[in-house]
Amino acid sequence: MEVIPREKTRVKVSLNYFLVRGFVVAATILLVAGGRHAHHVDPVVQRSDTHGEVINEHWGMVKAKGSQFIVGDRPFYVNGFNTYWLMILAVDPSTRVKVTEVFQQAAAVGLTVCRTWGFNDGGWRALQKSPSVYDEDVFKALDFVVSEARKYKIRLILSLVNNWDDYGGKAQYVKWAMDAGVNVTSDEDFFSDQTVKGYFKNHIKNMLTRVNTYTNVMYKDDPTIFAWELMNEPRCASDPTGNKLQAWIQEMAFHVKSIDPDHLLEVGTEGFYGPSSPARMEANPNTFAGLVGTDFIRNHRILGIDFASVHVYPDTWLSGPGATMEAQLQFVQSWMQAHIADAEDALDMPVVFTEFGVSTKARSAFNATTRDQFIQAVYGMLLASTRRGGAGAGGLLWQVPPEGTEYMDDGYGVVLPRAAATAGIMSAHSKKLQTFNARCAWSCRWGCKKREEETEDLHLPFKDEL
Repeated sequence: MEVIPREKTRVKVSLNYFLVRGFVVAATILLVAGGRHAHHVDPVVQRSDTHGEVINEHWGMVKAKGSQFIVGDRPFYVNGFNTYWLMILAVDPSTRVKVTEVFQQAAAVGLTVCRTWGFNDGGWRALQKSPSVYDEDVFKALDFVVSEARKYKIRLILSLVNNWDDYGGKAQYVKWAMDAGVNVTSDEDFFSDQTVKGYFKNHIKNMLTRVNTYTNVMYKDDPTIFAWELMNEPRCASDPTGNKLQAWIQEMAFHVKSIDPDHLLEVGTEGFYGPSSPARMEANPNTFAGLVGTDFIRNHRILGIDFASVHVYPDTWLSGPGATMEAQLQFVQSWMQAHIADAEDALDMPVVFTEFGVSTKARSAFNATTRDQFIQAVYGMLLASTRRGGAGAGGLLWQVPPEGTEYMDDGYGVVLPRAAATAGIMSAHSKKLQTFNARCAWSCRWGCKKREEETEDLHLPFKDEL
């Protein structure tokens, strides 16, 4: 989610497929043969439970198979959260403990994936001070975030750049090029200028091949990283056809996979439908959403993109007297239904609602109590998909800050120790998903649940709801 005001929008197999696939394989072989090596991650992770006890558990890389995530041969359905500024907290020794606290609190309610920024370009406490010039202290702070997440068995989605100006974003890359004498005139030259794209490709390489100073594991080898995200909420409104952004996604997806073919990759889109699916554009929250250069189905048909990303912000996308709480909840249902159906039928890949939230600030249709209704509505849609082995693979609440960081709250924050009812809802949903994740192999498509009910008296928790 952007944290500054903005407009209220919150395959066919072809010869190209085999050519691109061949190039990826060849590039990967060259990297393996000539690249530097770090320790591979131990498949057993030591996880601290809520009482500080250490538990040894298998810690494998998450993969996508059809419209589901799997770890080994078991499904992996996600209940997660966003805390985007963890790296910044970890830089300062006085606030580093907040990173540990938020992971402890999230693990206590069963959250398994956190999305956070793997960038801070230019400005205060920058990770990347200028193209390919990094502040090692800030990089070590990100190392700490990754190593601490692993302790609490929380996987990370690391976003690689921002569409918005916060934390530098694409505007900072264009400014660097402009300062170097490159003829760029618009922030959206980020998607087409060769020099700017070269800057970003170097950042991708530097991030993926980083060796964690706490674990001595290269990022591209670490199962703690759930996925890479190309960009937070990419838009290219100067080209509403979507061709410019589509070409950029293709190029960057190829680049990521040539370095790291093992991790999952997603685009980071908000989920707006575009010209390739005109019938679906009616599902967009408003007309403007179809003109920002993104195209949900087309963007996710690109080779190398492993799952679809969608955001859910009814309170900022819908406006006017008709945008009642009831209307917003109805939109949430139709928006999620459309994307789950398209992930299954058009894309054959999982879809994660990587940001969902509503503000409880003044003039919002929601307060702390009715926000819980929104969260339950999102969870209900996801659980309905999970029950039938569908593509609705999970959701990440925006956002979960630790106590003492109220200055970072944009109105969407849920401080778990101070929100007992919300924490209870999140914990209950986690337990339901854990039942599926723990008891069923991917291949059974929930047939195992039926067999267990017929042959064993297992008394599954939340059986009635499941």
